[in-house]
Amino acid sequence: MFVFLMIVALVAPALAADINGNWKAAAEGPNGTIERTFTFKVEGTKVTGETNSQFTGKSAINDGKLEGETITFSIKANFQGNEATIKYEGKATASSFKLTSTFVGNSDFPSIEWTLTKAN
Repeated sequence: MFVFLMIVALVAPALAADINGNWKAAAEGPNGTIERTFTFKVEGTKVTGETNSQFTGKSAINDGKLEGETITFSIKANFQGNEATIKYEGKATASSFKLTSTFVGNSDFPSIEWTLTKAN
């Protein structure tokens, strides 16, 4: 049993989607399409990087995790002059994936569904 657990522990990170690099994202907002870029760096299950949009500016990726195809992280963004935390969660593949973002502590804003594609 110990050997099996060791193999799983060594192989599991290798099964995670390779999302390193630059990604373009789009979502439908109340006033049309919203665009955002993401730059991901994955080391083991830890995800770091940054994201940028004309809506909230540039933000660092915080608390990022990639376990298999499941990715989670948050950002701190300036939204209408106030700092807001936005959580992201989704399923990743090597060529495209979807994320759902939600504003933490503010139910006035609906969740946003993002579609990401690998940038060239």
